[in-house]
Amino acid sequence: MGKERIAFIGTGVMGASIIKHLLQNGHEVAVYTRTKEKAQPLMALGASWASSPAEAFKDKDIALTMVGYPADVEEVYFGDNGLFQTAEAGNIVIDMTTSEPTLAKKIYAHARTLTVEALDAPVSGGDIGAQNGTLSIMVGGNKTTFENVLPVMSHFGANIVYQGEAGAGQHAKMCNQIVISSGMIGVCESLAYGLKAGLDLPTVLASISSGAAGSWSLSNLAPRMIKEDYAPGFYIKHFVKDMKIALDEAKKMGIMLPGLALAYDMYEKLMDAGYGDNGTQTLIKSYK
Repeated sequence: MGKERIAFIGTGVMGASIIKHLLQNGHEVAVYTRTKEKAQPLMALGASWASSPAEAFKDKDIALTMVGYPADVEEVYFGDNGLFQTAEAGNIVIDMTTSEPTLAKKIYAHARTLTVEALDAPVSGGDIGAQNGTLSIMVGGNKTTFENVLPVMSHFGANIVYQGEAGAGQHAKMCNQIVISSGMIGVCESLAYGLKAGLDLPTVLASISSGAAGSWSLSNLAPRMIKEDYAPGFYIKHFVKDMKIALDEAKKMGIMLPGLALAYDMYEKLMDAGYGDNGTQTLIKSYK
């Protein structure tokens, strides 16, 4: 593949950084987001504005989507002004939203009726990974299609792994979110314990971050907790959505995930307290 013409739907915390990488690597990018003002910095860098997903995808090769919720994904693809309205044979659509595996399969099946290929490719790594172009990307769909778009994904991803058929990328992302959800409880409890014991928390992190307790959350989010920096690298409201999807899928499969259920309950309480637009590191407030 060469310098593909790309439609990008959603210019949030991670989406904006991904678009910058695409522009820097010579791709023509048309963007759509609900609030045009949010796209102005990207337009200044060379992106073009579209008034709908359908318009953004017209005469393009690939569509990348990163929106909030499964309902948003459904609208972006199947709505009256959705991507499928202007999709052409040979196009590729790639949903990077963390969404429902069943919806990923629905998109894939409908795309095939249009001779379009679809991949579900949720990402992990937050705002930092998007800025640095080091996102982890979990991909489901046709393997040949995956191999064809690897050069494009490599502009913003460092760990790009094919997981299997349609929906497999979303299931892999659920595995990722399950680890993070319980791990965030551990990070918060460690800091709460260290603080109560009278320790200097940055010094504690210097010891435990590189040992057996090390994790991405410990290295990247614990320092934000200490500084009381609750700006979102990843929104609580989106994390709650992800955990609910994982719990629903677990129920369908007949398995119990008590650690995930506890984290979901704690984050739901933060949502109720008005912290939905804060970053996931705000969980530390539950211990203060």
